[in-house]
Amino acid sequence: MRYLFLVLLFCATLFGEKILKIATYNVENLFDLQKSAYEYSEYVPNGTSGWNQKNYKIKLKNIAQVIKDIDADIIALQEVESLQALLDLRFALKQNGLYYQYYSIADKKNSVIKVALLSKIPFIYSKEISVTQTYAYRNILEAKLKIDNTELYIFVNHWKSKAGAESMRIVSAKALKKRISEIGFDKNIILLGDFNSDYEEYLKFKRKRKHNDTDGITGINHILGTINQRDFAKHVKHSKESFYNLWYDTDTTKRYSYIFRGEKEVLDNILVSQALLKDKDASYLHGSISNFNKEYLFKGENIYRWEISRAKVRKHKGKGYSDHLPVTAKFRVN
Repeated sequence: MRYLFLVLLFCATLFGEKILKIATYNVENLFDLQKSAYEYSEYVPNGTSGWNQKNYKIKLKNIAQVIKDIDADIIALQEVESLQALLDLRFALKQNGLYYQYYSIADKKNSVIKVALLSKIPFIYSKEISVTQTYAYRNILEAKLKIDNTELYIFVNHWKSKAGAESMRIVSAKALKKRISEIGFDKNIILLGDFNSDYEEYLKFKRKRKHNDTDGITGINHILGTINQRDFAKHVKHSKESFYNLWYDTDTTKRYSYIFRGEKEVLDNILVSQALLKDKDASYLHGSISNFNKEYLFKGENIYRWEISRAKVRKHKGKGYSDHLPVTAKFRVN
């Protein structure tokens, strides 16, 4: 097996192409131990719920184990409280043998949890996209990278949860699309993160009306143009403004990153511009989209989330990972 890997690595180098692994992971409430007055009540440092040095170290260790096992070149993160939490995670990874030299976090707004990036590849720049000034919307993180002579744009998202109606997710989708229109839809663009949206959210609306306050219009499908994008075939022409959701590139039984009341769901997505579906300077590696579903990330039939008791005073149990599975995909860079 090792010999085969070395042969493949040699061939990739010989023909002047690199394989890039990109991942997204909602790490579920990675709070630091600095009191900021914005924490959820159960994450107040050294409070009655037991969010203390011991539990924080366990959480960092567990999340670092997952990220180490993924070993992505670039990984987008959601639900990171602060730069300090990101740096502590980065240090835990370094102790575990995985070093991400480059990092960024969208922390210009005092939202409770934020999006971030860890990367082995330097950024040309990273910046934040302000969705609105209200705290109900988290900023989007944009990063531009250059691999040899190939440019790549990455946008890390964490849209409003299903506690809010679809109109709130549409606000984020429109802010994202506006920014993309400024840089050009013809670029190599990857949109990823926790969209709190199914890859076919518009079809769910036909069965469940709870979140539909938009007459069936959805952020992920209509605004980002992922409807009628099921066909991966390169000869199929689509609008240059439409994005392809990589979940269509795997078996339907494997399309999930979350389990709610026993039902497998998609909340986390990776979308790519039309440019990345063509064999040019950079392209998506067909068949490489996958949830990261290692056995240790499950507890029975459920995802092994970070455990907090449901008592009147909620207590951290010091075990578990996250309520989401990571999602990974690979790209070929010539």
